[in-house]
Amino acid sequence: MSMKQPAADTKPTIVVADDPEDLQGKLKRFGGSQSDNWNNLLANQAVSTLCPTNNAETRSRQYSATLAALGGIGPKDEVEGMIAAQLIAAHYAAMECYRRAMVSEQTFEGRHENLRQATKLSRASAALLEALNRHRGKGQQKVTVEHVHVHAGGQAIVGTVERPTPIGSTKSEDHDARQLTHAHQPAMRSPNAEREFVPSTGDAEWPLPDARRTVSRSAKGK
Repeated sequence: MSMKQPAADTKPTIVVADDPEDLQGKLKRFGGSQSDNWNNLLANQAVSTLCPTNNAETRSRQYSATLAALGGIGPKDEVEGMIAAQLIAAHYAAMECYRRAMVSEQTFEGRHENLRQATKLSRASAALLEALNRHRGKGQQKVTVEHVHVHAGGQAIVGTVERPTPIGSTKSEDHDARQLTHAHQPAMRSPNAEREFVPSTGDAEWPLPDARRTVSRSAKGK
């Protein structure tokens, strides 16, 4: 048994990371990278998740549709490119499970398993879409107003504030649905103003009835 020895002049493969020919970004709309090698690799990975078919015309349309989906998502960087490719792959897999669940020649267990996998894949798609939006800064933002200071003579109004449109004006103005404004109110008495003396009930003088009373003689004789 003889073994073939490697040639002595075998040279290692050298990869140039900053090859100018690679950093043209012509396919950036598919992979989000300035490197066309990455963009091309990501597009091929997404295409490979398609269901195989022997029809050349159908296969060509599937490839074009996959690239159109990547371009429609429009990844802006490599992270968005990976999420976009996984989103397309999860969609393809989910639709295939849904299709299999509709096949009549199968057991109840087979239908149930296909629907279960399709549900998981649909949830994965929703999670990937949420991650993509969050990465792009489109997540929902919650603003909480903790303290509102209202000065004397003013009143805080929280809600929609509409301003009357000037007569003859044809230009509409957009108002914020939630804003704080101050409405003028009558001036309040200053806390340092000189107070008026009001006598208390303990210092008031009230007339008392005469303690003496007239007793009838008939009452004395008894």
